[in-house]
Amino acid sequence: MELHEECGVFGVWAPQRDVARLTYFALHALQHRGQDSAGIAVGDGQTVLIRKDLGLVTEVFTNSDLDAMPGKAAVGHCRYGTAGAKGWEAAQPHLSSIDETIIALAHNGTLVNFDNLRKELTTRNISFRSDTDSEVAAQLIGYFTQKTHRLRSGIAATMHLIEGGYAMVLVRENALYAFRDPHGIRPLVLGRLGSPEDNSWVVASETCALDIVGATYIREVEPGEIIKISDDGLRSERGLTHRDPAACIFEDVYFSRPDSVVDGRSIYWVRHTMGRQLARETSIDADLVIGVPDSGVPAAEGFAAELGIPFGTGLIKNRYVARTFIQPTQDLRRLGVRLKLNALADVVRGKRLVMVDDSVVRGTTSKQIVRMLRDAGACEVHVRSASPKVMWPCFYGIDTADQDQLIAAYKTTEEICEYIEADSLGFLSLEGLLDCVPKRGYCAACFNGHYPVEIPDDFHERFVSGMCPHALNCSHALTFTQVETQLAQKGPQDV
Repeated sequence: MELHEECGVFGVWAPQRDVARLTYFALHALQHRGQDSAGIAVGDGQTVLIRKDLGLVTEVFTNSDLDAMPGKAAVGHCRYGTAGAKGWEAAQPHLSSIDETIIALAHNGTLVNFDNLRKELTTRNISFRSDTDSEVAAQLIGYFTQKTHRLRSGIAATMHLIEGGYAMVLVRENALYAFRDPHGIRPLVLGRLGSPEDNSWVVASETCALDIVGATYIREVEPGEIIKISDDGLRSERGLTHRDPAACIFEDVYFSRPDSVVDGRSIYWVRHTMGRQLARETSIDADLVIGVPDSGVPAAEGFAAELGIPFGTGLIKNRYVARTFIQPTQDLRRLGVRLKLNALADVVRGKRLVMVDDSVVRGTTSKQIVRMLRDAGACEVHVRSASPKVMWPCFYGIDTADQDQLIAAYKTTEEICEYIEADSLGFLSLEGLLDCVPKRGYCAACFNGHYPVEIPDDFHERFVSGMCPHALNCSHALTFTQVETQLAQKGPQDV
């Protein structure tokens, strides 16, 4: 399984605390969401200070960096890039100026119409330092705030223009802002630091980031909501009308940390339940069930428990190769997955194995793991996927590559089984998956091709071969001219 989520975001308002260090440790908790770059921006009451670079959180920041960033509020970001450049200039947060005010924006997700919006801004003499959709959002907010003289109105106007999945946090010198797409595709939660009298708050992509800084979960940031936190406390207003909920279901399947909580249930237990359902749907007689670490392990435990088959650790993960500047030799590249995983021969030798993974996307990783287990002495390897077949690209913040690289888009289950050299192969049904996750509206477009936000032709044609995505109940964003006209007619308070 090789998927990448675009990034993780964190924001904190805590005037009496070390906000830079709180953000640093929160980014540690979110490091699984992106390892290309990391950044922190701090509002110190007078201006915004920023430090960002390529690398893991521990590679980007030193103690002296954090000591030099005192302040009242901060936002942080760890990135895996899917929309635009992947070099240093794409690292976040992105800075933008609004007259004398500096803002810094951190974004998780993908804006499907950012190309056209970038062109619109370019015609208005706004320049860019990167090709990212996140910088387009930062520049839009700056552009409209200059017209409305109110940052929340600039954010609301921008939300009327952008389409896709997004969760964004923004800091200025004396306030923190958080806002989310109207379908709630990308996750964002709100927590409190200390007692209610402290007026200290955090927002994050997952609850595990709240846990590491000692914050208490309060609620999700509502889809379409804008939150402002300052010396005046927390204020909430509606940026966009709430649309049909469409939370990314792959957060439950793969991306979220097992200790994160959604709707009162840990992601670990959701995946364990998925494993049980998978066992009911794809039962097999075997000696041992193993999971592909890390996200396949809870489902493997559930699979084993449901069928009464022993569960064991058959694969060991090297946790220190998530990112490296030292490239392997060609001979090492041929080893592929062996750089990250190794089989325990003493455990798997002579066994009929069930290997449970969170998903089968391209098939190449599964094939290499099956071969590795056979080389270690397994006599049978039966593969089970704790998610349905991934047949469609994601346009909202997940790197699922081109559709012709998604093996289930052009091969049957039997053909995939033959390709990965397994003795049998089974997938969890979409109906079964939906029975296991918290009861809410989901985006399952990667499984069924039903997209909650319409995909512009020039965007999806880069990735989709032969079939057009089907958009469900889509509301089109306003045009640039329409938003500017509304601002002129109704005033900034009404947009």
